[in-house]
Amino acid sequence: MQEIAFYNDQFVDMNEKVVPIQERGHQFGDGIYEVIRVYHGVPFYLDAHMQRLKKSAAAIELQLPFSVAEIKELCMEGLRRSDMEEAEIYMQITRGIHSRQHHYPDQPNSVFSMTVRRAKIISSQVRTEGINVLTVEDDRWKKCYIKSLNLLPNVMAKQKAITNGCQEAVYHDNGIVKEGCSSNLFIVKNGVLATYPALDGILHGITRQIVMELAKERNIKVVEKTFTLDDLKQADEAFVTSTNMEIVPLKQVDEDILPTERPISNQLIKAYQRKVLEKVTSLTSKITTTKLYF
Repeated sequence: MQEIAFYNDQFVDMNEKVVPIQERGHQFGDGIYEVIRVYHGVPFYLDAHMQRLKKSAAAIELQLPFSVAEIKELCMEGLRRSDMEEAEIYMQITRGIHSRQHHYPDQPNSVFSMTVRRAKIISSQVRTEGINVLTVEDDRWKKCYIKSLNLLPNVMAKQKAITNGCQEAVYHDNGIVKEGCSSNLFIVKNGVLATYPALDGILHGITRQIVMELAKERNIKVVEKTFTLDDLKQADEAFVTSTNMEIVPLKQVDEDILPTERPISNQLIKAYQRKVLEKVTSLTSKITTTKLYF
């Protein structure tokens, strides 16, 4: 097994120096990205990630250098070369190489790059115990639904959380809770699952949508609504979701300890694991129901 990289029009060594100094992604963060989890050699919800990639590209008026079908083929070829079953595909598309100017180049020259790396596995202990989060004021731009390369506020919020002994930062806007700096957020109160609406101000997470669908299938009431910091800290349960973390419960928000009984969170964690197996089993015969990586 080996980690794989692709830049512009060819597969390259992971450590090869390939990004030119006048690459607009490097100079301006002028681009978008996606992260796809691979289970047992199968990219999970690849089509949904491709639809979001197209949406982000359209939002910043970026022309994709390859068709969606070609990008999917590159993902599969990267996986084949890596020989990894549990992997993470990272891809980004920038506006390409041009002399430094703020406005778009006259001639579009977008560039696709990709890596295939070993998946970051959340331990069963972390998923059982939960994580601590730090709340921070939302200082990002207003179009967080675009999966943009401009992540400096997120990087700083995550570092603040780590410095304060937490694993994630949770954004709030004047006391209205929105999402994590690299995750979406859910709370449970009186059996109702709530999350911030899919407006421009949050990322429309693929895992977020899957969790909502799984909850509805199990007759768990789901509402997309705003809620406050007090609502979060007084929740019966709370958890974050993302492609890499899947579903991870919260055990502490700032100084407030949340309940350790998490019947709905645990039900959704198990449902998500079953969904992974169903998706993978439908696409490959390599997996058996005894082979779990969670």
